[in-house]
Amino acid sequence: MTVQQTPSTPGSSLPRVDVGRPRFDRNVRTNLFWKFVAFALLCAIGAAVLFPALWMLSTALKPDTQVYANPPIWIPNPLRFENFTEAWSLAPFTRYFFNTALYAVAVVFGTVVSCSLAAYGFAKLRFPGRDLLFTILLSTMMIPGMVTLIPQYILFSKLHWVGTYLPLVVPSYFAGAFFTFLLRQFFMGIPNEYSEAARVDGASDFWIWSRIIVPLSKPALATVAIFTFEGAWDSYVGPLLYLNDERLYTLQVGLQFFRTASAVQWQYLMAAALLVMLPVIIIFFTFQKYFVEGSSIQGGVKG
Repeated sequence: MTVQQTPSTPGSSLPRVDVGRPRFDRNVRTNLFWKFVAFALLCAIGAAVLFPALWMLSTALKPDTQVYANPPIWIPNPLRFENFTEAWSLAPFTRYFFNTALYAVAVVFGTVVSCSLAAYGFAKLRFPGRDLLFTILLSTMMIPGMVTLIPQYILFSKLHWVGTYLPLVVPSYFAGAFFTFLLRQFFMGIPNEYSEAARVDGASDFWIWSRIIVPLSKPALATVAIFTFEGAWDSYVGPLLYLNDERLYTLQVGLQFFRTASAVQWQYLMAAALLVMLPVIIIFFTFQKYFVEGSSIQGGVKG
């Protein structure tokens, strides 16, 4: 008896492999959908963040007849750029600008120097009670600023400092908790071998701080300086409370010139506010690399 065998085509004995293309397409579509959702959400958040600034710009360019228009006019017609020059000339904003710059620079200098010195002591020096003192310093961050406002005012009035910049500047020369903590954490990442080698050569702690620690900590110090400058430039409560002479006013206090009991000159107020914001914006974008720069210091000691 003969058995007939059907010829087999090449590859007919191999199992079929399901490449799963439909499932792959579903995964791609799902990923694209969630990316679209994330993009739309980011756009919505960005629009919400930018809306106040765009509204300020729109109001600053409006004639006074369009400020209270209902419905609101989003794009002024005509664009009135004269609001900026008129707002700056209606009050002595040039004097206020130099007052604010002087005050901010003094606060930045005091904060950077005092906080870096305190941070160096907590990070690199060993003395009894160091950790306890640092814990007490950090605990002051939990005290609201408004709680100490009245006691500070009473103290400064007893010292006859009210009406001067001293109540605004002098406290910055006593290291603040937050920036001291920030710099301490950065200083602890600097190898101790650098300072130990300097001590072997007879260097003092002040020399080590100024010649080794400070140059290696430029990103952290620049971050502290920028944040401090922005805080001092935008400060309102302190200058309003302690400065009772109009010649000493800062820009933030000077903006209240456009707010009267009868009306608010919104077009001039928004124009002046935009001009006041410009230095902070310029400084931020000029030094923004320090916010994203991951500075790591690695050192090796040859045996």
